[in-house]
Amino acid sequence: MTPTLQAFKAMPQQPSVEVNRVHVRSIAETDSVIAKAGRETRSGLIAPADVFIVRAREAIFKSANQHKVPVISPYRQFVVEGGLMSYGPNTGDIFRRSSFYVDRILKGASPGDLPAQSPTKFELVINLKTARDFGLPIRDTFLELADEVIE
Repeated sequence: MTPTLQAFKAMPQQPSVEVNRVHVRSIAETDSVIAKAGRETRSGLIAPADVFIVRAREAIFKSANQHKVPVISPYRQFVVEGGLMSYGPNTGDIFRRSSFYVDRILKGASPGDLPAQSPTKFELVINLKTARDFGLPIRDTFLELADEVIE
């Protein structure tokens, strides 16, 4: 079970929300899964942090836009490319902080001696254009919480 699915299963039961896990092995399978979701009322896609999803994202967004299936993800870049919203670590901050490790390693520190770190900055990004295209109302109070709104 993926961490994303584990998090949903750990939440108190929401009678109006049903989360289904679907395995796909090819881009062609993603299109059929998204097309099926598009035929269901009030459905969406959670694109988790996964190598396949990152590599197939162009096809995923093409299909999701065609079938009016909103996509949420932990990656800001997915929202820039047409996803509805993301909430996840600020990758720019991660790269900036990693330069500290590079500096220490170049000065002779052993990578194994450096402590592991977790992200400290998270960001909510909303694509208002995608929301409008899909006919999804986004409350102003929610938009005010966003770190970035793409119009």
